[in-house]
Amino acid sequence: MDKENKIREIVRQKFTDYLTAHKCRKTPERYAILDLIYTDSRHFDMETLYEAMNERNFRVSRATLYNTMQLLLECNLVLKHQFGQNLSFYERAYNNDFHHHLICSNCHKVQEYKDAELKTIIQNKKIRSFTPAHYSLYIYGLCSKCSKELKKQIKTQTNK
Repeated sequence: MDKENKIREIVRQKFTDYLTAHKCRKTPERYAILDLIYTDSRHFDMETLYEAMNERNFRVSRATLYNTMQLLLECNLVLKHQFGQNLSFYERAYNNDFHHHLICSNCHKVQEYKDAELKTIIQNKKIRSFTPAHYSLYIYGLCSKCSKELKKQIKTQTNK
């Protein structure tokens, strides 16, 4: 069994344990949503998830998606992000390497950024009377594409 299938098996069991402990139904739709989330490591929004479910010919209502996402957030299998827009993004939480997010303030593109030194500093930071479970670091700025476009616009305006 490869690593990704092993991870899906583990999260499926964690989800089953959570659903059992909280007396929630174990529906095929919930497991299909979980499986889809854990087949891709990218960030996604609810509309993208809804469309991906339809593309796989697995019809679920938006209500089922939102309710299942709430359960996945509660059992710490999914993380929720607000990258400065009025839209929530999600990503899988289990076995997801710590990473930071670079967010373009212009086009809103989100890139994952890994920095071992920064990770070590944050993890070694002692916070009095608090034990962190996980963290998120958002860095806002301009992506290279938007930065080039802005420089081009400034150059055009100064040459007029």
